[in-house]
Amino acid sequence: MRANRNEYVDALMARRHNGLVKVLTGIRRCGKSYLLSVLFKERLVAEGVPEDHIIEIPLDKMEFAHCRDAVRLGEQVKSALVRDGRWNYVFVDEVQLTRKVLPPDVDLARIAPEDREDAYLTFYDTLNDLRQMDKVDVYVTGSNSKMLSKDIDTNFADRGFQIRVHPLSFAEYCEAKRPEDKAAALSDYLVWGGMPLAVAEDDASARARYLVSLFDEVYASDIKKRYRLKDDYVLKRLIDVLSSATGSLTNPHRLRNALESVLKAGPSDHTVANYVEYLEDAFLFSEAKRWDVKGKRYLDYPLKYYSEDPGLRNARLGFRDVEPSHMLENVIFNELCARGCQVDVGVVDVGDRRHEIDFVVNRVPGKLYIQVALELPTDEKRRQELLPLRRSDDFFRKMLIVGRYGAPRLTSDGIVEVGAIPFLLDRTILDKALAG
Repeated sequence: MRANRNEYVDALMARRHNGLVKVLTGIRRCGKSYLLSVLFKERLVAEGVPEDHIIEIPLDKMEFAHCRDAVRLGEQVKSALVRDGRWNYVFVDEVQLTRKVLPPDVDLARIAPEDREDAYLTFYDTLNDLRQMDKVDVYVTGSNSKMLSKDIDTNFADRGFQIRVHPLSFAEYCEAKRPEDKAAALSDYLVWGGMPLAVAEDDASARARYLVSLFDEVYASDIKKRYRLKDDYVLKRLIDVLSSATGSLTNPHRLRNALESVLKAGPSDHTVANYVEYLEDAFLFSEAKRWDVKGKRYLDYPLKYYSEDPGLRNARLGFRDVEPSHMLENVIFNELCARGCQVDVGVVDVGDRRHEIDFVVNRVPGKLYIQVALELPTDEKRRQELLPLRRSDDFFRKMLIVGRYGAPRLTSDGIVEVGAIPFLLDRTILDKALAG
């Protein structure tokens, strides 16, 4: 099984030699290491880069355990550089395993307590030093409790470029599995998702165990360590609540009430809001704000959360409540985000009633409103689904993603109608709609 993930490889190739540290982030176990050390490396070699000019430091392997010291990491890389006038490519995998180091000439006792953390050398210092060297191009992966997304923005600032890696999209899933029946493949994907090792596993029981284990053994553990939580019981229950509420309107107070019904003594709204932020920062869930289409403003609450992967969400709920319509909405949301779109939930007031547009999609060069439905069995259902699109009272393009198959067509009232499978497999459908 192999997915070539060409969009990510192309993005890396386009940013070679730009003087920045290229940082691959994303939920753990989504394939960042394979993308860098196999797929990107293959592309470089195919373009004539000698293999000895690609310096790989996989810090999770015992062979490189000595490089987990921030200073020794830099020394190891520098000793491996080939100085012949050609570019060297440095790959550091699982960079968050690197330990900070106190320089030998620094006396912490002479430094104010609030400034002592800045006295240490970290991997950020090491990578910044390497990126400034002549003909050295630096790439790293990292996503666990010591390197979540906000750390990168804070510490690299304008010296790094972040590439967000997602689980396998439906198109990548089909590339890897090569299914004859795309409709059956979509049904499978809505249940099991696109985590690479889950996709590669043919045994359903083993696949389920793997997905379930990721929360307890990886994700919750990472967050607990990072934020020094006494335990992760409340965190895990919140994951359950958010998984159940995927694609539904909610807010911290509603989430707290749901937790209270489970725990009998729920945490405060503030604590719930903090925990949700931890989960977002670990890439487990994404927030979609509500946009008042006619009022041209954001509404504070309620909002929606979507799971990074339908398989992870379903596994967390024991594969109960796998509602295909909701999962399709989640998959479309993820696909839009992966294609570089800003995605909000639209609100349209018609008379004294408030209607929802599933997604308000913004990406240069345009804006697009999208409704998603797995099926519309009656004319009345279709009318209800299309009403907010028709009553948005503006000139932006509208799209209805309905059913599994169905080539793009323009309806009499100017709405692009297309099946979910063509939309997910053909990127040009979205591109043309946004271009108008």
